[in-house]
Amino acid sequence: MGYDVFSTDRALTEGVERHSAPALLDETRAELTALGRAAGSAEAQEWGALANENPPKLRTHDRYGNRIDEVDFHPAWHQLLERSVGAGLTDAWGRPGGHLRRAAGFLVWTQVEAGNGCPVSMTHAAVPALRTEPALAAEWEPRLTSHRYEPGLRPAGEKAGALFGMAMTEKQGGSDVRANTTRAVPLDAAGEYLLTGHKWFCSAPMCDGFLVLAQAPGGLTCFLVPRVLADGTRNVFRIQRLKDKLGNRSNASAEVEFDGTWARRVGEEGRGVRTIIEMVAATRLDCVVGSAALMRQSVAQAVHHATYRSAFGGELIDKPLMRNVLADLALESEAATTLALRLASAYDTVQDGGDGAERERAFLRLAVPAAKYWVTKRCTPVATEALECLGGNGYVEESGMPRLLRESPLNSIWEGSGNVQALDVLRALQREPEALNAVLQELGEARGADHRLDGAIKGLLTELADLSGIEARARRLVERLALVLQGSLLVRWAPPEVADAFCASRLGGDWGTAFGTLPHTLGLAAVVDRARPAG
Repeated sequence: MGYDVFSTDRALTEGVERHSAPALLDETRAELTALGRAAGSAEAQEWGALANENPPKLRTHDRYGNRIDEVDFHPAWHQLLERSVGAGLTDAWGRPGGHLRRAAGFLVWTQVEAGNGCPVSMTHAAVPALRTEPALAAEWEPRLTSHRYEPGLRPAGEKAGALFGMAMTEKQGGSDVRANTTRAVPLDAAGEYLLTGHKWFCSAPMCDGFLVLAQAPGGLTCFLVPRVLADGTRNVFRIQRLKDKLGNRSNASAEVEFDGTWARRVGEEGRGVRTIIEMVAATRLDCVVGSAALMRQSVAQAVHHATYRSAFGGELIDKPLMRNVLADLALESEAATTLALRLASAYDTVQDGGDGAERERAFLRLAVPAAKYWVTKRCTPVATEALECLGGNGYVEESGMPRLLRESPLNSIWEGSGNVQALDVLRALQREPEALNAVLQELGEARGADHRLDGAIKGLLTELADLSGIEARARRLVERLALVLQGSLLVRWAPPEVADAFCASRLGGDWGTAFGTLPHTLGLAAVVDRARPAG
């Protein structure tokens, strides 16, 4: 029996109502409700299971020995992408309220199968990078924001919709993209180059185009590599192998080689990192949203199981210790969702360009890497504890919990692991003081509402005032920053029992090292009831 993934998530629905413009709310709610019902349907859940159980397969050559470098997917993968693209999950830029609406939809649809979120996220995030070259944006943006999914390797000009991937990292550099060795040799035609080199990780190699970093004569530069050229011939895009990954198995990740691969420059030579920085920020936000989705699905499964499982003389959900565990998990999930939607709403304000746009831009500069660090880190322990709530049944593949657990570490690694995020926060603190001012203004909105939050903010400021050994302390600093930000949002917007429990445990120090150690005097039953996935 299906359920509405959107409408039964109170933290999500309340966040959408809170941040939506009144004129857009009815339309937004209707779109997300339709997507939520589809996500909770038996049909969509079967798609997710089949796509996960039947991972993509690489075909390097056809039967005549010609190089084709194609990736074959189970039909369920295409059904998932058709629905996600059709729901507008690649269409936010320039659409009123588009980032909030898209983030909420991404959170909903990820709960069906997280793997299809990779090409969806990169297609969405490629738009601001392409806008550095107006001619490229005019050509590609209508395809990337289209609600039409058209798989298959054909010239992009013949398709009503297109998807984008990216190939940034190399085996000798990893996150240090300035160590890349892929070469870009300019051609006579302006803006055209030939690339030669390798990419250790190419995300979603079946896409129509890719953003790639390579060393041009002027330094590290961003390029657009089309999979198929305008005349119908295939660009040189040699897929060496698909990665055998821990999770995210429905999605293809590849190692690729370029050898005289035709590309178009995006942005100026030597400014490749600056060109893709907004793309990176957008995909980092999707890491936060995606982790919030995995947490929500984990908690929904745990609460549902405990509601209907009888043991030791009664329903599990009524047992004080199980209630404590479920409430603790629910707090983590709601805090992640609330923060993710706040970030998405900031993107809409920046996009609108009205009052507050510059403050929100500065807020995002610091809040996105901090949220990416902390929320993605919390995803795996939430999935692990939720699995345990189902006991031995949770360890069995049919429960779906092992798939959630295998997926849970991904977002903490993708688009920069924990250390990369922590160092990015330090960079913003040192170089962009307006970013810290914007976050402090945000925290100030909750000043005086909870003494534990006030104390945590004071402790954060004390730590910021001491720069000795700051790099070695970076993770602790970023953790505190993310927690006080989550606490301030919950104090302002969540029900009192949720905010009280969060502040008492995460900020007040009355918390153990494992889930289920909340103070027993709190209103835990109300916290758990709020997290129930049934209407």
